[in-house]
Amino acid sequence: MSGALTRPAVVSHVSDLIGRTPLLELATTETGSRLLLKLEMFNPTGTAKIRMARQMILDAEERGELRPGGRIIESTSGNTGLGLAVVAAERGYTFTAVVDHHACTDKLRAMKALGTELVYVDEDGGGEELATAAREELAEEMARGKDNTIFTEQHNNPSNGVGYFPVAHELHEALDGRIDVLIGAVGTGGALCGTTRELRKLIPEFATVGVEPKGSIAFGGPAHDYYQSGTGTPEGAEIGALVDFDLIDEGVKVGDVEAFATCRAVARTGLLIGGSAGGVVYEALTRLGTLPPGSTMVALINDGGEKYLDTVFDDAWMNARNLLDPAAEREIDELLTKLRRN
Repeated sequence: MSGALTRPAVVSHVSDLIGRTPLLELATTETGSRLLLKLEMFNPTGTAKIRMARQMILDAEERGELRPGGRIIESTSGNTGLGLAVVAAERGYTFTAVVDHHACTDKLRAMKALGTELVYVDEDGGGEELATAAREELAEEMARGKDNTIFTEQHNNPSNGVGYFPVAHELHEALDGRIDVLIGAVGTGGALCGTTRELRKLIPEFATVGVEPKGSIAFGGPAHDYYQSGTGTPEGAEIGALVDFDLIDEGVKVGDVEAFATCRAVARTGLLIGGSAGGVVYEALTRLGTLPPGSTMVALINDGGEKYLDTVFDDAWMNARNLLDPAAEREIDELLTKLRRN
């Protein structure tokens, strides 16, 4: 193979390992339609978001906003912060992550291990509420008026979407342009809309389906708390500028119970995926059989499951939040078994 799918045998920076992630065929129908997973957890830090983290920093350097010895500040639930931590360490910047206790503990520990300064908006640690709006207000305030300091502002930073343009080229090259449906989570909008924007230059006709948690407000409906981290738009937060509804043909919602049941069922096939990825796969599996024969659906799997062993994959944690549903897991197990036999 050549082009976007290859990398040098030896690299000199961790960020050189970004991209060229594999595709896994998870399911196939009797009519030849298939569900392929774009496994972005094979990026450094185990997430897609290191793609846009690097792009935001490189573009800030090019604009002269970030110079040697500078400081980067971002509001993050973990994955963007992990990417910024890696690139900041490589390029000699200080990185401050504004976080809350909704974030996965392992993500917070990993950021700290990479040299990140963690600043909590909920210092008392008294709850698990997602505090996106408060985090962003604090991050903006911390950066305001400071020399050689930037708030990367991932929800409204155009570099976020640009960082995913290579995903489109990787998919186009790997599949010879044969993609009928692209489905992915909608948080900042960068991954799904950025990939879609570039892919439509290469493949004019395909459908894009956006998935957000029930309780998120991007696609309307009532707002309430949810446990899928790093995705969606909670009540009180603004829908980011990168969520381009003109690029999303259909927006759907998946509840925590269904998303997490899917994660646990998929794990029994040998693959660990994150909570929001579970929502994407749940929706993909339920609609795969409705596609025309021979269709190819690609699901963007932006996060691995290893960071969620103490939450999504822990029965006690799930039971305490009324999220454990063995019947839902069995249903998905049966669907996967059927679709993986074909």
